[in-house]
Formats: sequence, C-alpha cells, structure tokens
Amino acid sequence: MLMAGAAALCIGLSKSGLSGTATLNVVLMAQAFGARESVGLVLPLLIVADFMGYFINRHGGGWRQVLPMAPPAIAGVILGWLLLGHIDNQAARVVIGWVIIALLCFKLLLDARRQDFIALTEHRGFAWTMGLGAGVTTMLANAAGPVMTVYLLSRRMEKKDHLGVFSRFFLFINLFKVPFSANLGIIHPRSLATNLVMLPAVVLGILLGWQILKRIPQKPFEHTLFVLTLVAAVWMLLG
Repeated sequence: MLMAGAAALCIGLSKSGLSGTATLNVVLMAQAFGARESVGLVLPLLIVADFMGYFINRHGGGWRQVLPMAPPAIAGVILGWLLLGHIDNQAARVVIGWVIIALLCFKLLLDARRQDFIALTEHRGFAWTMGLGAGVTTMLANAAGPVMTVYLLSRRMEKKDHLGVFSRFFLFINLFKVPFSANLGIIHPRSLATNLVMLPAVVLGILLGWQILKRIPQKPFEHTLFVLTLVAAVWMLLG
C-alpha cells in the first residue's frame, strides 16, 4: 500500500508541473496492482487531477487547439484498447516496461535534438503521428505526456497556453477512455473504492508539487526521477 500511496502522490506531483513524476507513477502502480489492472485503476485519479489542472490553467489556450490531435488520439485509444484486450498481466508488464523505456529514450533524444524535432513538425503527417502515438500510449500505460509535450513544443506556444492545451487534451482523452477501460473490466466498483482511499494522496501531491517548484530546481529533481523510473521499468521487465 505504501507503493500505491507513492504512485498516487506522483500523479498529483505530475499535474502540478513536475512532469517527470508521471512515468514513475505508471511503474509504481503496475508493481502495486499488476500492470493491466493498474491502467484502469489510475484512470479515475488522473481524471480528478485533470479537472483540477483544467481549472488552474483554464485561462490558457483553448479547445480549438486540441482539435488537430483529437481524431488520431481517438483512433490510438481504440487501437490500444484492442491490444490491451488481448494480453494478460505478464505480457502487459513487458509492454508497459518497454513503452516507459522508449518514452525515456524519446525524452533524452528530444532534450539533445529539440530544434531538429521542431523542424520535423512542418510535415503534414506530424499531428496525426503524434496524436496516434498519444492515444496508444495513454490507453496502454497512461503515459502519453512526453508525446503531447513534443507536439505542443512544435506549436511554439506561450507557457500559459501550453499548460492550458495540455490540461484540456488529457481531460478530454482520459474521459474518452472510461468506457473502453470499463469494457475491459479494469474499472469496477472495487477499483473505484480504492480510488477514494488514494485520492487524498493525489491532492497532497498537487499541493506538494507547487511547493517543490518554488524551492527546488526542476531539472535536478527530474533527472533523479528519470533514473528512478528507468530502474523501476527494468525491474518490471525482469520481475
């Protein structure tokens, strides 16, 4: 239960602006509850945090800026739903472990070659590629944050608009995922009861994250989380 509490805390931290905690939350939840089941268990907690994030960032960006990513993201969710419906818990551990490692590598590549990535965004298939990737990764592992970040960086938005569109997109896509997760049997009355127990840790994480951002440089904090997430993902693959 301690691992689950830490994971719920990470959800809140990620929504406060410490984005590096998002992937760590995925791995911790998978270890605590099982890879496949954790995908559905986390979803209601993410939705609550998304509503809070939307309220905080509602004056930045707009729903119109979410539209280019919406159709491919919906297609990606449906593809992820089909994949998740045909794998067992052990296979889900392997899939989620490799998804997390791939996203960590993607983050390293983005940090090193950001301008090259932004140049690629001129291609007309870019939004569809990013949207499809976001949809699949969010359905399989609730881990589409890095994909959406790359897309929004390409739009060259002000920070306030970036956060506003980011919040809107995940509120929309996480609500869209609910019936698919329920269909797979990974959202059910018992999981919702567990959500109620874990919800205070999510709220605490949001409040704590705001304080951390004021006092600790974000880069060293996220570098530490990167290493911890990598170790945890490898642990999933070997477990």
